Amino acid sequence: MALILFLAFSLFLQGALGDVVCEQLPTEFCSFSIASNGRRCVLENYVSPTDEKMVYECKTSQVAVDIMHEWIETDDCIRACGIDRESVGISSDALLQPHFTAKLCSPACYRNCPNIVDLYFNLALGEGVYLADLCKVQRSNPKRVMIEVRSFGAASGPMGAAPMGTPSGEYYDAPVEAPTY
Repeated sequence: MALILFLAFSLFLQGALGDVVCEQLPTEFCSFSIASNGRRCVLENYVSPTDEKMVYECKTSQVAVDIMHEWIETDDCIRACGIDRESVGISSDALLQPHFTAKLCSPACYRNCPNIVDLYFNLALGEGVYLADLCKVQRSNPKRVMIEVRSFGAASGPMGAAPMGTPSGEYYDAPVEAPTY
């Protein structure tokens, strides 16, 4: 009986407190949010067929997050990491912008904003770049960051190239290397 009451109360609380569902978020909180199911929210846009105006919608992406759920990014992290809540889609293109990389690698962002760091860690990895190494380059020689991303990125190298900072051909296990908070 106690178990039934506990489960019923848990379901009531979950409904009362509310789950984070991407499709129910206002568009201004969509980008950089994580739904209760652990999937990243993504802001998408399209031209309305009726009045030909640009329409924005928050959707659930297929990108899963292991380290957190039910997360709406804080304004402090948005500012510290130099990102924009109105970002459409999920892309690694920002890593090519030195100003963005400087903000992402700053202690205010890198140490305090695990959601954003996790997102760009994985996006960088998809380009064959290890974010910690990219941040080291950013601190020591900021002008070299774009060269590093382009020279080690998967787009300019062979498919499955080893991420920056790992010897070519060495087994690379991304979850072990991911930032932990």
